Amino acid sequence: MPVEMGRAEFERLVDAALDSIPEEIARLIRNVAVIVEDDPPPDDPDLLGLYDGVALTERYGEPGMVLPDRIFVYRHPLLEFCDDVEQLADEVRITVVHEVAHHFGIDDARLDELGYA
Repeated sequence: MPVEMGRAEFERLVDAALDSIPEEIARLIRNVAVIVEDDPPPDDPDLLGLYDGVALTERYGEPGMVLPDRIFVYRHPLLEFCDDVEQLADEVRITVVHEVAHHFGIDDARLDELGYA
């Protein structure tokens, strides 16, 4: 049975996941907005999260005035994926770390090796 949780409480889980990132890594995150959306794109309804941007390893020179990269965390698929709040908190953390890792240029194969895929 899926977990039921309001948006505000879910956003607090996302905030906690971001706060759990070690400071030495968190301070390297640049120009990234983390956005909670209820649903993923229709063509990928089971998607839990998405990084939309250019990884730091792919950037050249000093960034000018550019829009921030975006990390999307999709609430409904995560709620449906989990059986209880503890599992949900863990899956939100895994999803956030997974998408932040993409910001640093870490691909899905390496994330799978690390247990974040």
